Amino acid sequence: MDTIKLTPASGNFVQTVQEKSRSDLSRCWHCLCCSGGCPFAKDMDFLPNVIIRMVQMGLKEKVLTSSAIWLCVGCNTCSMECPNAVDMAAMMDTLRRMAIEEKVKIAEPAVLSFHQKVIDSISRYGRTHKLEIMMRYKLSEKDFFSDMDLGLRMLSRRKLDLMPSKVKNKQQIQALFKLAEDLS
Repeated sequence: MDTIKLTPASGNFVQTVQEKSRSDLSRCWHCLCCSGGCPFAKDMDFLPNVIIRMVQMGLKEKVLTSSAIWLCVGCNTCSMECPNAVDMAAMMDTLRRMAIEEKVKIAEPAVLSFHQKVIDSISRYGRTHKLEIMMRYKLSEKDFFSDMDLGLRMLSRRKLDLMPSKVKNKQQIQALFKLAEDLS
């Protein structure tokens, strides 16, 4: 069994997560509402409320290297279910950003790769171009044929556009990306 050692740095971790996520984690009752509502909880190594507890205890390395923070899709179900309005989705996003900034070993690198493809598409076109995202992701992961049948069905049902649609004022999108870069 692992022994938990709390250090002065433990308090800094919870404070940093709270500041960056703008969520007061001390409000968590550990009632399991967030975990019960999460559609991906069964696939996570730690339930969402356990991630909160680990942050509260200052278990930074364990939290930042967990797969749970990467399997969270940011659907906000956990935040909506919370009786104390703890913004769990914002906290998970904060933890992902911290993991990237601190260059820890990412537990789910394919998820990060996919996220980057989506952001790149939005940066280029102002919105997502799903076909390009899927193709770029498949190329980067060298996983060309695992779900080709699904892609072909989506194309045949016109669920994937061959050409990207673009926003009219791309400068506004670029300004948002610049603002986000300046804030980091």
